[in-house]
Amino acid sequence: MAEALVIGSGPAGLMAAEALADGGLAVTVADSKPSFGRKFLMAGKSGLNLTMAEDTEAFLHKMHPSAPLAPMLRSFGPEDVQDFSRALGQEVFTGSSGRVFPLSMKASPLLRAWLNRLSSKGVRFETRWRWQGWEGRNTVIETPEGLRHLTPDVLVLALGGASWSRLGSDGAWVAHLQKIGARTLPFQPANMGFRVAWSAHMEKHFGRPLKPIALRAGPHSTTGECVISRRGLEGSAVYTVSRALREGAPLELDLAPGLDAAALAARLARPRGKASLNNHLRKAARLDPAKIALLREWSDRVPDDPAALAGRIKALPARLEGPRPLDEAISTAGGLSWDSLDENLMLREKAGVFCAGEMLDWEAPTGGYLISACLATGLWAGHHAAQWAQTHT
Repeated sequence: MAEALVIGSGPAGLMAAEALADGGLAVTVADSKPSFGRKFLMAGKSGLNLTMAEDTEAFLHKMHPSAPLAPMLRSFGPEDVQDFSRALGQEVFTGSSGRVFPLSMKASPLLRAWLNRLSSKGVRFETRWRWQGWEGRNTVIETPEGLRHLTPDVLVLALGGASWSRLGSDGAWVAHLQKIGARTLPFQPANMGFRVAWSAHMEKHFGRPLKPIALRAGPHSTTGECVISRRGLEGSAVYTVSRALREGAPLELDLAPGLDAAALAARLARPRGKASLNNHLRKAARLDPAKIALLREWSDRVPDDPAALAGRIKALPARLEGPRPLDEAISTAGGLSWDSLDENLMLREKAGVFCAGEMLDWEAPTGGYLISACLATGLWAGHHAAQWAQTHT
């Protein structure tokens, strides 16, 4: 029986392992950490967003770059992700935003059921195994008992990007691939917060949400919520436009997305009597204390004219100081270049070695896109690795 080794136990690695086992191979999954799927479990801390309830073409439109991913996501798209969860006994539901979650909302029941199913198919699991590249034809693994030199018939690398290193995604694999001539692109943070040098008066607002709020960065816009944190601005709305911000687009905030500028100016023009400006903004513009504080923080002078004030509220320029560090990002852009892989996700420089998941050079917003693409690329790599093993061993 041909043997397969999968390095990495996230969604991409486990999906590849299942495809390999279904293809008749003896499969071992190895992970450098003491337990499996750590980043996957972290993703479920605030509710495991598996995918989106939208068609594959709309889904693909959100990915960058989408072209190399197209055949994989068309083969295993959002509907397939939902069926996959149901087959593991985890029924799903769709939220008001179109996001799809398991009923339990957590990752652990799904992961536990998945590992059990893989075990029933004969998949072996090894923890604290760290891949160290190759020595000749041998795959080198650092284990608690020392170095091991293995010769699997096929190898699938699903090593993640370079964010959340404490969960296993540290990007250390880059050096090993560069040694064999594979091309990699520098990692950049994706779906991350941005640094702000707050003045002292903002401290009492740390941890407060800004909702609803609209954000505009270049041609991109979104409405949702974000959070004022000690470190800056964070949250789903910021993550949605984070790529445009990383690439240099300025950020504007609409603090009153439910009102157009004319209606807001008319409200602000009402006599305020002895009311303070803060109280007037609260009543007339429906701004809460956190939004008022932000308006004052990022305005050298709050305009007196109602129309000018409405314009400032509807398009408040943010003063950002750059993205949070790479290791704090939810995901990363960059990684293994697509031109180092063939259409089956096999390395051009190393026959029988396939790659999948976030280590590939693609970028996706939060909202199930990341997990879905990891599953789809893992399945694609595992399926083609099994086919390769059948014809080359």
